[in-house]
Amino acid sequence: MLRPSPGARARAPNPAVLFAALGDRTRLSLLDKLSDGAPRSIASLSADTDFTRQAITKHLHVLESAGLVASTRSGRESQFTFRPEPIAQAQAYLEAVSRQWDDALGRLKAFVEK
Repeated sequence: MLRPSPGARARAPNPAVLFAALGDRTRLSLLDKLSDGAPRSIASLSADTDFTRQAITKHLHVLESAGLVASTRSGRESQFTFRPEPIAQAQAYLEAVSRQWDDALGRLKAFVEK
């Protein structure tokens, strides 16, 4: 099954899961194809690639578990769409980490200059 539980969609994704999903060239390529907002089937996503439909399905499952794509059934096919919200959450996470480092470096600078 490709769909996460309804509760999994409502929660913010674990940053480690999100960054792990983004840390693969094939999954980034899939997100790039889906980023125009048009839903696509596994068949269309695997066209013009060296990957099998099964491999694409596994990568889509990882992306869906991280909340980056959503699927809907249309007959016997699943259609996948990009979900930008987790990218915004990742950006907010990275900005928070950046602020923490800036604060720590500011404290270190103040300590060294004393």
